[in-house]
Amino acid sequence: MSFGLMMASRSEVRRVVREALREDLGRGDLTSLLTVEATAHARGEFLAKAEGVMAGGYVVAECLRQTEETGVVKDLVQEGREFCVGEVLGRVEGSARGLLAAERTALNFLQRLCGVATLTRQFAEAVEGTGAKIVDTRKTTPGLRALEKAAVIAGGGRNHRFALYDGILIKDNHIRLAGGLSVAVARARVGAPATLKVEVETATLAEVEEALTAGADIIMLDNMDPDAMREAVGMIGGRALVEASGGVNLENVRSIAETGVDLISVGRLTHSAPAIDISLELEALQQPAVVDGQ
Repeated sequence: MSFGLMMASRSEVRRVVREALREDLGRGDLTSLLTVEATAHARGEFLAKAEGVMAGGYVVAECLRQTEETGVVKDLVQEGREFCVGEVLGRVEGSARGLLAAERTALNFLQRLCGVATLTRQFAEAVEGTGAKIVDTRKTTPGLRALEKAAVIAGGGRNHRFALYDGILIKDNHIRLAGGLSVAVARARVGAPATLKVEVETATLAEVEEALTAGADIIMLDNMDPDAMREAVGMIGGRALVEASGGVNLENVRSIAETGVDLISVGRLTHSAPAIDISLELEALQQPAVVDGQ
């Protein structure tokens, strides 16, 4: 199992944006087609109406690329940089109809991804100095996992496994269906690629001991209180990485980190992050006059 960087590939960004635009535009932006001249040009600014952390500027650029081939996106705030209320996060210029067609989809992505990055930053700052790392989970919006995990990175967190195919995490249902924790770990050990670590979810100190004996590389402490976590960390004694999970919030994450765990997985980074309020303010842009004969 890897806890490195997971960034959205260009092809994935294109696919996600294409589907989002198809969902919103359908056969076309009827309002703009009826009210805005085909030759009209405009420029605009993405304005932050709340403070936050930047994430998803590259998705905004792709939204414009797919709706307005001659459009320009510039002055995008760097991914991972904090911004304040009233700050311009980026500027756009191009066909008025093209900008209007991209507006809502671009804002939906930007507000969502900035929200994920902002919440992640709050968690990361809450555990500074403890040695514990904040990691995400698979509790992502269907179809947006790559983008949301990239936003976690922008916020200062780390990615857990990306999907079921690239990590081994034996949870309570696996244990029950396999016939026991030790049996599940033994089977995983036999079939797992040498590069993948085996992680086991535990809920009691007895299960922690069993996971250690079975040879787990990572032991997840699921919904344990801080005292039990501290005792588990002492039992493990560096023989495996220790992950805390379940019920983590900004009020208790510091106390969890101070138990000595290595990783703290936080599902709410991607399933409950509030969107950051951002608007796109457009204005008409006069076209240069055409000179006869030129």
